[in-house]
Amino acid sequence: MLNSPSPARRSSQLVRGLYSARARLYDGFIHLLRYPQGLQRFFEQADFLRSDLKVLDAGCGTGATTQALHAALAARHLLPARFAAFDLTPLMLSRFRATLAQHPVPDLEIVAADVLALDQLPAAWQDYDLIISAAMLEYLPKARLAEALAGLRHRLKPDGTFVLFISQQSIWMKWLIRRWWHANLYTRAELEAGLEQAGFTTRRFAKFPGLYGYLNWWGHVVIARR
Repeated sequence: MLNSPSPARRSSQLVRGLYSARARLYDGFIHLLRYPQGLQRFFEQADFLRSDLKVLDAGCGTGATTQALHAALAARHLLPARFAAFDLTPLMLSRFRATLAQHPVPDLEIVAADVLALDQLPAAWQDYDLIISAAMLEYLPKARLAEALAGLRHRLKPDGTFVLFISQQSIWMKWLIRRWWHANLYTRAELEAGLEQAGFTTRRFAKFPGLYGYLNWWGHVVIARR
């Protein structure tokens, strides 16, 4: 008799299937909300950027966060930087690669991997100055959040920075994110507990700035230090 897939494996399969079916819709959805532009503006004002960063985008999807960060670094004359990115869904990565043909990000390596199985990543993917994760960790079972955060923390340099964008608990997001995108929602207290359990010693909550402040209705922004 064949063994049944573990809950985490079933979750990964569901997420991969969801985003394989909705990759084009996802791109349209985030661009309608001007989410990439909001990310870029956030990074343009961030106090943790500098030249020659080694960056990991954990759960890169179709590349919006990497592209936004690269554009912000260029606007602030802080290039070059070295980028790595992974995502669970090959179709999302294919769309990312297609975007790179028109909007290249030099010195970028992309692989398919699961945040709960980081041993799949290349051996050299360690010691990052900056790890970013946007709209990905809410797809894990809540009981595995701290585990995933700890795995990412382990890949930071001792003085590295982790930036998390994640869907927040609210009546509006319950309809939009939980029901439509089948993702978990988090309170500030839940994130504080998960980050503390993962070993992050310094944590602060931030906001999308200015004209993109409406994105704060969607999610939390957390900046954490190892």
